[in-house]
Parts: sequence; structure tokens; C-alpha cells
Amino acid sequence: MPRTRPRRNGLALVLAGAASSQTGAALGAGAFASIGPAGVVAVRQVVAAAVLLPVARPPLRRMTWSQWWPVLLLALVFAGMNLSLYSAVERIGLGLAVTLEFLGPLGVALAGSRTVRDLLVALAAAVGVYVLVLPGPASDWVGVGLGLAAACCWAGYIVLGRTVGSRLPGLQAPAVASGVSALAYLPLVAVLLADGRLAGEPLVLAVAAGVLSSVVPYAVDLTALRWVPARQFGVIMSCHPVLAALAGLVVLGQVLAVHEWVGIAVVVVANAVALRRAHDGTETRAARAEKATAGATADPPVAR
Repeated sequence: MPRTRPRRNGLALVLAGAASSQTGAALGAGAFASIGPAGVVAVRQVVAAAVLLPVARPPLRRMTWSQWWPVLLLALVFAGMNLSLYSAVERIGLGLAVTLEFLGPLGVALAGSRTVRDLLVALAAAVGVYVLVLPGPASDWVGVGLGLAAACCWAGYIVLGRTVGSRLPGLQAPAVASGVSALAYLPLVAVLLADGRLAGEPLVLAVAAGVLSSVVPYAVDLTALRWVPARQFGVIMSCHPVLAALAGLVVLGQVLAVHEWVGIAVVVVANAVALRRAHDGTETRAARAEKATAGATADPPVAR
């Protein structure tokens, strides 16, 4: 079979995984009125932990403090990234929030660069954000700040990943971090259950967010990375903001203005160019798993 066919299939899977992730986020937003962004994040973290822990099988009883402390920081990043993102989605919409969040990997990819091309990419991203937000009296600065906080958490995850990846192989670090984060959210889950709010449609939507935004993308990406080079994978993943805007439009009825679409497009192009030139530090969870299987070493996956 021609080698191009598996690659095309892999690219189709990447896009399907990205669409699943943003559809899950949009469905989760439908439960905000009942359980809030924190409630949706809590259920999503529990779902992620329930999937990753049995798959990775981390040696919890044999882990040393040098392994535990970066994992605990990673758990804090997980919790902060998802909570700030979902809180931003509640205030400024899915498309804008996800676009701002993607400034995180873009910033890491450009950090320390002194080339003219990368400086132009950074300038283009700044222009894109300005066009996206169009700062003014009506701007929701809290929502924008939450989106940027999610970006900082994602950037912190990438940097922290270089430490945890060298101390725990494969998916063990993200699995333990997901478990710790889920444990931290259990009191909130208990309160929501006691109040009767975590039931019926809100529960279904929150679980759907966990499955579609965590489980499905993980499985799809792991399969796709067998055919798609990791760097090309990262570039294709830059389409997330566009898919988020479409999911917000179709599922939530969030209609974006023309300037918002233009801003998203500029940020997406800047992100794709930067990631294409970046090293493997911004690989996803599937890229990390794939390299671990092959006996290679790389940064751990992005927790999405």
C-alpha cells in the first residue's frame, strides 16, 4: 500500500481527535449552569484518571520524592489549566478561550529564539490577539485573563514535562498527576452529589466532556502517531482554535464576529509556523507514548 495513504488516514484521525476534543468541551459548557466550570473539570479529571491509571500502571509505592514532587506540581498545573480554560469559556466563549490558551505552546516554541522569522511569528501572534480581542470598555478582561492563565499553565506543563519525563517513563507521570488532581476535586464532586446537582443531564454532559476531550483524543492520537510524524502532528493540532470556534457555534450557538475569526486565523497560522520549527518539546500525550514504546526519550504529553 502506498505510504501516503496511511499518512492521510493518520491526518484524518488527528482532525477527528481534535474535533472530538472541542465537541467535548462544548458539551461540557452546557453543564456550566448546573455545576459550574469547576464541576465539569472535576468530572473530567476523574474520567481522565480512570483511563490513564490502568493504562500506565505507575509504581506508586516505589516512587521516590524526586519523582513525586514534579508530579505533584504537574497535578497542580493540570487542575489550573483546565479550570482556568473552562472558566474562560464560560465568560468569553469557546473559540476565544481556546485560541488564547494556544499562546502557551506558541510562547514555549518561540522562547529564546533570536531569528527574524520567529520574531515575526511572535509579532503576528500579538497582532492576532489584538484583532481577536479588540480591547475596549466592553472587553471581558477577566475572561481574557483566564484564557491567558490557561496558556501559562500549558507553557508551564511543557517546561515541567522535561523533568517528569526524565524521572517517570511513558504515561506514568501524567497518569499519577491526573489521579492526584482527581483526588483534589473529589470533595467538590461529593458536594455536588449531595446537593443533587451532579445527576441527569449535567452529569451526562460532564462525563461526555471527559470521554470526548480526554479518552477519545488519547486513543485517536496514539493510533495516528504511528503514521504521522510528530512535528507534522503538532502543526495539524494548531487547528484546535478553529474547531473550537465551530463547536461553539454549532453546539452552543456562539456566533463570532468577523474580527474574531480573523484573529483566530492569524494566531493559528503563527502557531503552526512556530510548532513546525520547534523541537519535540510540545508533543502530545500520544507522541510521548509512541516514543516511549520505541525506546526513545522525549518530553511527556500535553494533558488535554
